[in-house]
Formats: sequence, C-alpha cells, structure tokens
Amino acid sequence: MDGPVKYISVTVFENCSTDMLRDFYMDNDYRKQWDKMVLEHEQLQVDESNGTEIGRTIKKFPLLTPREYVLAWRLWEGKDKTFYCFIKDYEHPLASRKNKYVRVGFFRSGWRIRKVPGRNACEIKMVHQEDAGLNVEMAKLAFAKGIWSYVCKMDNALQKYSIIQNSQQGSPVNAVTLVQKVPAGLETINMTDSSSELESSASTGHSNGRKFSRRPSKKFIANGLLLLGVLCLSRGHPPLGANVAMAYIFKKLRKRDASSSSQSQSGRS
Repeated sequence: MDGPVKYISVTVFENCSTDMLRDFYMDNDYRKQWDKMVLEHEQLQVDESNGTEIGRTIKKFPLLTPREYVLAWRLWEGKDKTFYCFIKDYEHPLASRKNKYVRVGFFRSGWRIRKVPGRNACEIKMVHQEDAGLNVEMAKLAFAKGIWSYVCKMDNALQKYSIIQNSQQGSPVNAVTLVQKVPAGLETINMTDSSSELESSASTGHSNGRKFSRRPSKKFIANGLLLLGVLCLSRGHPPLGANVAMAYIFKKLRKRDASSSSQSQSGRS
C-alpha cells in the first residue's frame, strides 16, 4: 500500500443540485457550525491566476491533541455541472508550527460531484488519505463506527444550507468563485483513439476492473482524482502531463459508462 490507509466512499444526497453540494462541501465557515470536530478555520491565500486556495484548519479528536491541517485545494468544472476537487497538504509561511497542535504532514483527498441520472439527487464519490498520527487499526475502527452518524449529520446540515447560503452577503474570493474549467476537448475525446499511450503516461490510474465491470471502479476514480490533483497542484497550472492524465480519466469514465448502458439495454431486450 502506498501511504496511509485509503478510504473510498460514495454518498448520494437527495433534492439538491451539484452547485449546492459543491458549495456546501467547500463552505468552511458553515462547517464550523455543524461539524463539532472543527475548532478553527482561516483562509491563508488565494491564487487568482489558477484558482488554488490555501487554508489552515484545527480539528479536535477524542482523547487526542488537536490536529492542525494546512492544505491547498482547487476545483474544476466539467460537463453537465460535474465538479472535481483535489486537496493536499501544504507548507505556508503564515502557518508556523505550534507545540499545542500536531501538524498533519500527509493529506490527500479528492472528490467528484455529479448528478444522478433520472433523479433529483447528486452523488459525491470521494477518496481520502491522511496521516494524523493514529494507529491504523484504531483509525479504521473510528471510521467504521463514526461514518454513518457523520453522514447523517452532514445530510441534516445540507438540508438547512440553502437558507444559510441565501442569507450570506457577498461572494468572497475562494476556490469556488475561481473554479477552473476542465480543459477543452478532454471530455469529448474520441473513444476510438488508442489509450495505450495514455495508460503508460498515467499508469497509477489503471484499474484491473475485475469487480466493477459495469461502473467506474472506486479504485480507478480514487487513483484518477489523486493523479489529476497532484499533477495540477504541484505544477501550479495544467501542464502536458496533467492534460494527459485528465484525458485518460475522462476516456475511462466514458468508456465504462458506455459499456454499462449497452449491458443494461441488452438485459432489457
């Protein structure tokens, strides 16, 4: 396994738009109201040239020293109001280390929000890795025991968010207001093109597909999101390598969706 334990989740929220779910996930001020683990959050910097936002968050965990997260994140918008986000650890001069907190030194998180076809609902598919200094087995147990109550709390907060959002005045400059478009052409790339070169350039996004033949595999989504984010955030702009990775990701997603549709039609006929 490369790095800390990788958690992958898929959650569907009813009666909301992808814009609403995106704004909810990225609203750190509102998160302080409903997520009692968040003690503090402050924005440190926004790069308006590429949409990268950097912030510092303090979280508390039962019986542990509070954890300090200094993170950088960026958003992309694809077709049909599909959104992608990548978040990673970052060192920033305005966030000096303090003895009363434990700085989380490894953090990788990526998600995709898209509309659920045929329903007034949205799906968020997320992959998450962090090293918060917890025992691996303890971290797994805490995740398994706490994830359902956390999702329920999140759903309740989301239902109230439209009222909170409408009452907010002004639009501060952040990653949401500076969301980047997925580079032109990558989502409509010809499916007949050979993917061998793309796979060799983005091999960490490869999936064996043994268990998820009718839908994009969770492992593929996870590796694809992490690969895309690392390339784009580490370079400061989408270079050739990032474009290749993104092309690979979208080709795979469309290919699997097309395969799923054809199999469904065959089953009904």
